[in-house]
Parts: sequence; structure tokens; C-alpha cells
Amino acid sequence: MNLPDGYWRVERTGGLLPPMIGVRKQVRGERGETRVGPLLRWPFRLDDRAEHVALTYDPPFSSWVDELRPGEPGLWLGTATLGGRPIGQFRMVRIG
Repeated sequence: MNLPDGYWRVERTGGLLPPMIGVRKQVRGERGETRVGPLLRWPFRLDDRAEHVALTYDPPFSSWVDELRPGEPGLWLGTATLGGRPIGQFRMVRIG
């Protein structure tokens, strides 16, 4: 269940997450980054787990993990976790 390489738009769907205006994710192989606007970037690594793909952020944000499951084609459904506890839901829509 590999997350395909590419660019993804992030949309908040529930929970304690702020509005996700201007939030994008870029995936390249086993690495990627979350981008907020043109300047802010948080790198992560992808871990393919049996039931989902985990995006584990690099220190100092390593307690933040996004868990992704496939949705419709070109769409992934995510749960943002902090310290292993769910704090919000989002979806990722392929750009392009």
C-alpha cells in the first residue's frame, strides 16, 4: 500500500486541526515534506504498515504522525496523531 509519488493538496475534514489553506504534501519515494505556503516545510519519512501508510515527521516533530489509508482513486484519507492519539482528520487530493 505505497503512497504514490507526487504533489497532494491537504483538506481538513474534522477534529482539532486548523484550516488547511495552502497546505500541500510532496512525496518522493520513502521521503516527503508537508509545505505551508512557499516557506514552511516539515520533512517526513513514509513507513508502509499493514493497515496504513504512516508519515513520521523528523525531529523535533517526531511525535506527530499522519496515518493514511487509500480512498477513491487520487484520494487518501488521513488521521493526524500526536503522541499516538488522534487529533484530527484530513484528506489528500492529488494535484495534477
